[in-house]
Amino acid sequence: MDGTLLDLYFDNHFWLQHVPEVYAQKHQLSDEQANEELMQRYQAARGSLDWYCIDYWSEQLDLDIRQLKRELAHRIALRPNVTEFLQAINTIDKRVVMVTNAHPATVEIKLEQTGIDVHFDRIIDSHAIGLAKEQAGFWQQLQSAESYDRDSTMLIDDNLEVLQSAADYGIAHLFGIRLPDSQRGHVDATPFVVIDDFAEFIGGIER
Repeated sequence: MDGTLLDLYFDNHFWLQHVPEVYAQKHQLSDEQANEELMQRYQAARGSLDWYCIDYWSEQLDLDIRQLKRELAHRIALRPNVTEFLQAINTIDKRVVMVTNAHPATVEIKLEQTGIDVHFDRIIDSHAIGLAKEQAGFWQQLQSAESYDRDSTMLIDDNLEVLQSAADYGIAHLFGIRLPDSQRGHVDATPFVVIDDFAEFIGGIER
């Protein structure tokens, strides 16, 4: 979802700017102290389910992360041509499933803001699986919740570690995102094929 369907700018701004500012004010730290402490905490949790869990961060930082996200929800934005792509893929006989690392409360906020849930047959968050998408065993565990054929499944994700984990499990059709955050530079997704815009898929779907 984040960085694939939605502009990753929201999350980068939230975690790298807004949360450190609020944390510094609450705990009477300088901006530099808050940034240094949070970057160390983030790095320690990165790649685990805790990294995506707002309950974990609310407890660790003594902040109401859910409320802070709601206050900035107006900044949540879709990437270009996402709605058009989802509308097009809904016209063909394919099951469309969103599999996201986002915490259920985060998913709720973002779906309220964008309304894209109407385009999915099912939405599964990694907290329900018990592993983050990049962790070993996730894609195998997902089979129990949502059976899928590895040879005919297409996965689009901005996270290279997620794509590699899916590749290791044998998912055949993998695509990365060249510009997940509209305010930052392009991402090198080698060895995966990357897309700039979902419009690249729409013509093939409509033919």
